Amino acid sequence: MSEKPAPFVVGVGIGGDFELSCLLSKKALCRNLNQRDSDKFYAELEKDLLTKINTLGVGPQGLGGDTTALAVLIETAPCHIASLPVAVNIECHSHRHKTATI
Repeated sequence: MSEKPAPFVVGVGIGGDFELSCLLSKKALCRNLNQRDSDKFYAELEKDLLTKINTLGVGPQGLGGDTTALAVLIETAPCHIASLPVAVNIECHSHRHKTATI
């Protein structure tokens, strides 16, 4: 049985130092896909980025289509404005599946 390719999830970390922004991007991937950022600015940015990603026509695994990503999730931390680090992490659907054998 072959599986159909699935869209991915984009985690974005903004702020802190670069190491923290990388950790934040991974933390973002663990958030519920339907949970928007509590800050209105970042919630709108998540929505805008998702729309723009899905209008590229890339689709799952680059095979074309209108659903390249399921969600864009952003986590932030304070930092000095002169050194605003940003990290982006891509997660495929296989990390969001769970099975158990009894």
